[in-house]
Amino acid sequence: MRLLLNKNMRWTLLPRPDDFTTRQLATELGVDYGVAALLVMRGVTTFDQARTFFRPSLQDLHDPYLMKDMDRAVERIQSAISRGERILVFGDYDVDGTTSVAMMSSYLKTIHDKVDTYIPDRYREGYGVSREGIDYAAQTGCRLIIALDCGVKSVELVAYAKSINVDFIICDHHRPGDQLPDAVAILDPKRSDCFYPYDELCGCGVGFKLIQALAGSRGQGIADLLPYLDLVATAIAADIVPITGENRVLTTFGLQVINSTPRPGIKALLGSAENREVCVTDLVFIVAPRINAAGRIKHGKEAVRLLAEIDSDAAKIFAAEIEQYNASRKNLDKKITQEALQQIEQAGEQDRFTTVVYQETWHKGVIGIVASRLIETYYRPTLVFTKSGEKLAASARSVRNFDVYNALEACAEHLEQFGGHMYAAGMTIKEENFTRFKDAFEQVVARTVSPEQLVPEIEIDAEVSFSELTPRFRRLIKQFEPFGPANMAPVFITRGVVDSGFAKCIGEDGTHLKAFLKQGNIGVGAVGFGLGKKADLLSNRQPVDVIYTVEENNWNGTTSLQLRLKDLRRSGQM
Repeated sequence: MRLLLNKNMRWTLLPRPDDFTTRQLATELGVDYGVAALLVMRGVTTFDQARTFFRPSLQDLHDPYLMKDMDRAVERIQSAISRGERILVFGDYDVDGTTSVAMMSSYLKTIHDKVDTYIPDRYREGYGVSREGIDYAAQTGCRLIIALDCGVKSVELVAYAKSINVDFIICDHHRPGDQLPDAVAILDPKRSDCFYPYDELCGCGVGFKLIQALAGSRGQGIADLLPYLDLVATAIAADIVPITGENRVLTTFGLQVINSTPRPGIKALLGSAENREVCVTDLVFIVAPRINAAGRIKHGKEAVRLLAEIDSDAAKIFAAEIEQYNASRKNLDKKITQEALQQIEQAGEQDRFTTVVYQETWHKGVIGIVASRLIETYYRPTLVFTKSGEKLAASARSVRNFDVYNALEACAEHLEQFGGHMYAAGMTIKEENFTRFKDAFEQVVARTVSPEQLVPEIEIDAEVSFSELTPRFRRLIKQFEPFGPANMAPVFITRGVVDSGFAKCIGEDGTHLKAFLKQGNIGVGAVGFGLGKKADLLSNRQPVDVIYTVEENNWNGTTSLQLRLKDLRRSGQM
């Protein structure tokens, strides 16, 4: 792998795949060598694999009973239905949790009339299964809790529930601890004793597998479950799980639902975007932040109410309320980010291996967003703490290829509890342990992170000339969708291009760049979000190298090819 370094960003031109395999695939598919190379780089090396990649089918979904404990989960739910028991559907307050609860409760209500929902309060109860939620189940006569996107590490709370005759079915996708809860069933493909063929499902995806099994036991087919896939696709997009295997199938068909017959809640959240083809990017940047805003500013149950609503007029009202929460969220995260950056500078901690900041008045609902913002300035594993009751709570975000969960695990002696993924995690800590933890976390990261991981990186799939960017090329690249982790939009580099003289900064504060670039006599429109500060590189027709993805620009009824710039530099710089 060749590294192309500049002052701000590490450009990595990925190695070309095996030549024989690429040529053979190009011949079998009847595509250009370059397109075949992009497929091979994504693990698609045969005609059959390409057919599955380009033509996802619901028949590609695995048998849900391959997941450990699925039979026990279905049996317990069927027993609850036959005995007329109340069922409580419990989920976290983020997108994965609220979509899961909306999906599961909506389906169960089609076959059972005693279904309740519960989302924990982010501030009073915190993340995951809560004692208050269990008590609510007992007080309302619910003898069964189906926990979604949480629960796999709730050993003590599940034991408490069992002591008061409340059973648990857990649908989770997080890494389990050393001990599993004593639940009726634990559906989690990351269990060491679970050999389900695909272990990258999000929480909503695991919940969907349970619905798939339940539906099958009642003589329903996968086609009957299509209306729920818009929620699954939204959760997959928001939870940043790989869009491969089953996730690719679920996302593909979920987007089809959103673009044809979206549920009123998602339609209302999309707003004007509903008038064009909706893609994963829209789910990530339009729908997901607004769903999250409910739990961050008000309560996650507001998101469930919206997502489960079947009346369009009511959904519009609920969505307008959530839009107000999202506006408040934006103001809060901007203010707190500025305060955190100031704290780092005043403490002289710009050159550490980690960012760990704390202010007891910071809003707990936006500290995860703030952590992501801080990484944009100081590219290193980041934790943002605030006061939560008698303890401190934090959200962690990481840089590419560094497992922040493992780093936290190495500091577990200082933590009260923690959980999450490679790139995002949450934790609580006693205030008196903050300094010791901060030092320990710095030492662990300093010992385990590589210098390259602390420089933001762009991986480049291939070098192309503008002459190769034909409409046919764009159509083929579009068939690689849906894009996401493990199948990102192909990134290209073109060298020696010049601006035609129309480059300008756009946006309210001039942070973005718009240009019309030329290589020889071929010109292409380009836009670079966040690249306004590099506009001077295009002055005086200086040749530059540009990195970009290819997209379509629809304007006044005309569709043209457009470059989405990711970075640029003067030609010849290394």
